Amino acid sequence: MGPLDLLWILLVLSALQPMLQQKFLEATRQRLMRQIEKQRGSRVVVLMHRQETMSLLGFPVMRYIDIDDAEQVIRAIQMTDPQTPLDIVVHTPGGLMLAALQIARAIKAHPARVTVVVPHLAMSGGTLLALAADEVLMGEHATLGPVDPQLGQYPAASILSVVESKPVAQMDDQTLILADQARKARAQARASVRELVSDRLTEEHAAELADALTSGRWTHDYPITPQHAIQMGLPVSTDVPDEFMQLAALYAQPLRRQPGVEYLPDSERAQDRAT
Repeated sequence: MGPLDLLWILLVLSALQPMLQQKFLEATRQRLMRQIEKQRGSRVVVLMHRQETMSLLGFPVMRYIDIDDAEQVIRAIQMTDPQTPLDIVVHTPGGLMLAALQIARAIKAHPARVTVVVPHLAMSGGTLLALAADEVLMGEHATLGPVDPQLGQYPAASILSVVESKPVAQMDDQTLILADQARKARAQARASVRELVSDRLTEEHAAELADALTSGRWTHDYPITPQHAIQMGLPVSTDVPDEFMQLAALYAQPLRRQPGVEYLPDSERAQDRAT
């Protein structure tokens, strides 16, 4: 075997390595999901918008809740026995209001108990899923977020604020059209939140919660902590089983050439202390 043959073998192995790593990662996740399902007697569904970038020709693609996500999650819910609880693990920056609301309504309609697990964040549309659940398990430092509508790059509330501060004669048609859409979008978002929590909260409390989440009181990326969520009347607990945090860790972010965070595993620290 000559040098050229060795070079070709190395190239083939290098090309196969990312695929093998991906298959191993998928198998590890599925094994852990089966373990959680056995322990909790539930069906686990994961909606995780983190990117897995391979070391060869890999590049990150930003992901959000979309129609394809809605179809797959709804299909998983419909395939689940009505008497089987659901554990839905969510990590997302948000996404399409339509898609998120479809999933939220499917969660609300499931007869058995539904738990939404938020290891790190479920912003915007992800928060709609949490509102529909019977229980929300959040990591100690995890966050939910407002569900105020966004029209392109502008928050609906900000568009309305500008329009309400100026005479109509000083505004062009495009601004007035945006304002009309903003009013409709905010009213629809408010009605959707009230719909999702109406069976757990009084009508007055549901209206207060809907106004807080949709009126533009905060910026769209405002972090709603577990403590804040509890104060708002949501069924939140920070008692997240370790297995869910381990599962979230198996969905890797895009690889960096230089890691931004480093630390020694507990096993190595214990070994250092022993020596």
